[in-house]
Amino acid sequence: MDERSRRWRLVLGGAAEESLGELSGNEAAMDAALAALYDSGSADGDGSRRQRSAGLGASAPQVARWLGDIREYFPSTVVQIMQSDAIERLNLTSLLLEPEMLDAVEPDVHLVGTLLSLNRVMPDQTKDVARQVVRKVVDDLERRIANKTKAAVTGALNRATRINRPRHADIDWDRTIRANLKHYQPEYRTVVPERLIGYGRRTTAVQRDVILCVDQSGSMAASVVYSGVFAAVLASMRSLRTSLVVFDTAVADLTDQLHDPVEVLFGTQLGGGTDINRAIAYCQELVTRPRDSIFVLISDLYEGGVRAEMLRRVAALVEAGVQVVVLLALSDEGAPAYDHDNAAALASLGVPAFACTPDVFPELMAAAIERRDLRAFAAQMSARS
Repeated sequence: MDERSRRWRLVLGGAAEESLGELSGNEAAMDAALAALYDSGSADGDGSRRQRSAGLGASAPQVARWLGDIREYFPSTVVQIMQSDAIERLNLTSLLLEPEMLDAVEPDVHLVGTLLSLNRVMPDQTKDVARQVVRKVVDDLERRIANKTKAAVTGALNRATRINRPRHADIDWDRTIRANLKHYQPEYRTVVPERLIGYGRRTTAVQRDVILCVDQSGSMAASVVYSGVFAAVLASMRSLRTSLVVFDTAVADLTDQLHDPVEVLFGTQLGGGTDINRAIAYCQELVTRPRDSIFVLISDLYEGGVRAEMLRRVAALVEAGVQVVVLLALSDEGAPAYDHDNAAALASLGVPAFACTPDVFPELMAAAIERRDLRAFAAQMSARS
């Protein structure tokens, strides 16, 4: 069997064995692992489901062996997808309450979301292992995003404080020369700077207040994970005062836990209803310097509270001078299902609602700090994707 036939055989599964041939060795083991997940059921002629011999069932030993097999035969990115599919297709969620299962899985953001949704029913012994899994994912995320976020935010704060009458020590010579090239004097071989550009004096004072308000309904699991890590990174910057508020039908302020993003994540409670209006009402009380405040609402906008009041509160924030950002998701998957009517209503207030990937979030924060047009930023992101 040539390489192309082998690949098609793995894609099509056992149904193609007669036409494409039989697999052997590692490829047979890969096929068995795929079949256990994706061939666990098929449709009879009448449309009803019938079980095949393959499958993981609800046996912990079988699942443990399968998890070991897929880690041996597939790259980690594929393993994460297969694990996520197994949890969804084969209802293996209950097995994640067993410590030995958690030791066998490949940690990723989606697994963390699933573990957080089980937080309230998880035995203490399992919770210790779950924390280790969450810690590994959080540490990886922090390494990925921390430097880029801090660099983007610091640069934006510096640009936002640029002044045109700087002291000599504060002159940005590169930008000053570029801005005054038209005043070059050939006979003196120099530029006469008509306008000086510089930065305000560096200060340890808080320059911006950032409020992250995160919907913790079940569909927002990945967004909750990323938001918790980003909030911890932002909270580590002295130039920002960062607050993290999560909500369903109740509101929880997790700001005092931002020193440890793992504690933040275990302080969330995924699932339940949604009352965006109540959450915004709480966050309004945190705004003390509107012109220096950035309010980031991360939600699919399905409102279970009072819609008209929610929109009125957003309008009040905008009118007061708060830079309001609405993200439908903060994840790698793009925008989930969301309430299009509420998104359109927010857009009419000058607040576009759009999805944002974690890699782009630092740029978004920089744009918000500099009070750039976020509608143009959202359009730019759409064109880029």
